[in-house]
Amino acid sequence: MGTPNSFFGYRRENGRVGVRNYVAILPVDDISNAACEAVASNIQGTMALPHAYGRLQFGEDLDLHFRTMIGTGSNPNVAACIVIGIEPGWTQRIVDGIAKTGKPVAGFSIEQNGDIATIAKASRQAKDFVHLTSGQQRELCDLSEIWVSAKCGESDTTTGLASCPAVGNLYDKLIPTGIYGVFGETSEITGAEHLCQARAATPEIGEKFLKTFQAYQDEVIEQFKTSDLSDSQPTKGNIEGGLTTIEEKAMGNLEKIGKQVSYIDVLGPAEAPTAGPGLYFMDSSSAAAECVTLMAAAGYVVHVFPTGQGNIVGNPIVPVVKLTGNPRTVRTMSEHIDVDVSGVIRREMTISDAGDALIEMVVATANGRLTAAEALGHKEFVMTKLYRSA
Repeated sequence: MGTPNSFFGYRRENGRVGVRNYVAILPVDDISNAACEAVASNIQGTMALPHAYGRLQFGEDLDLHFRTMIGTGSNPNVAACIVIGIEPGWTQRIVDGIAKTGKPVAGFSIEQNGDIATIAKASRQAKDFVHLTSGQQRELCDLSEIWVSAKCGESDTTTGLASCPAVGNLYDKLIPTGIYGVFGETSEITGAEHLCQARAATPEIGEKFLKTFQAYQDEVIEQFKTSDLSDSQPTKGNIEGGLTTIEEKAMGNLEKIGKQVSYIDVLGPAEAPTAGPGLYFMDSSSAAAECVTLMAAAGYVVHVFPTGQGNIVGNPIVPVVKLTGNPRTVRTMSEHIDVDVSGVIRREMTISDAGDALIEMVVATANGRLTAAEALGHKEFVMTKLYRSA
């Protein structure tokens, strides 16, 4: 086992380190899902990632689609990737993007070949990739090489008091060592955007955040809301858990960034960070599966997920570590919880203790321990779509 300062991971061709070793079968578009699932059924040790989009998207929406597809295949938890699409052009674009990491990748198109021939060829290649990657050995890596993303879900009063502060404590302790972190959920910062802006590393980055936040409000929320965000933000679960306004929810949400760390840049959805180690803000959906998918596509390899009422989301390529400070959730949904920080609510545990417990679980997960979501088979892979297709 690794020490608290190290873990055993998979060193990739581009130097990044993964904590899982998947051969992914990635459909370019919704109509290629069946072929991808057939290949995964044929070849043990592979995993298909079906999704609902990829046809007649354009502009910024299409750019996001490619960024998510390429980022997913490029994630260090993916050892090798098969890409299948209906036509060769978009398929090759994704293959070329993933190939820049140096990892094994191959693309197949269904047009003028049909499902049966495509599945046969892709299955042979997938089998070769399984043989190539399944024997890869973990090696000792410094903990500073890990990329940890964060998003909360089904929040309640305990989330802002215990589980989100535990994530913030993790970042306060690990960001200075050189890890990459990220938080997001743009709509869930409503009412606390001025506080978030003040946590930027520079006034310029703070202004970049505020412009991003305001664009989301103007172009999405204000255009499509009814009287307000009721029935969505806060959710019915949030309200049942004691959060009556989005402002209350936002205050708890921001506890995830700790007390000492400033974020150093603002990322678009699924955009990989380029400013070096540190904490980043990502303009992202507040929907759990969408947000985790976007952060995985940006290159993050472990996700920490505070929950109050008990969100059960997982991800196919990134282990999702659940923590809660709600004693009832620990009692009624224990199979979904990796880290119990309800001692904070009972005054039996400090926030620093909770942060240490979360760090220990992140290291254990990086070393190969299956998270609760992984053990229960949660593989939610949800693409973000910006607008209607052409």
